[in-house]
Amino acid sequence: MRNMVRWTGLIGAIPLSGLGGCYGRQPGPSVDPTQATTVRVDNQAFNDMKVYVVSEGQDIRIGTATGHAETVFTIPPKLVRTLVELRFRADPIGGQHEPVSQGITVRPGDQVLLQIPP
Repeated sequence: MRNMVRWTGLIGAIPLSGLGGCYGRQPGPSVDPTQATTVRVDNQAFNDMKVYVVSEGQDIRIGTATGHAETVFTIPPKLVRTLVELRFRADPIGGQHEPVSQGITVRPGDQVLLQIPP
């Protein structure tokens, strides 16, 4: 069973405002470092969003989340070999704000839920 890291909340009107306000982890067995780590984006906004994972100051694009849809992306394994702190950035296509989440701790096999409200 996969561990779930929930990251939900509001995107503010100010650029670089937080993407989330709730974080939790369900306990689970030891993790295989080769297990896929994913992020499920629940994009409730109208705009499609280019989604990036931010690790050690580097933005790595992981895909495009369609507006009013859920999309699942795999985080590149080289970023999640062990317990690591990541941030996520959602860049609206046709928009000007680029909200960035606060840092969250992720380990191999986790699934991050990123919710982008309308």
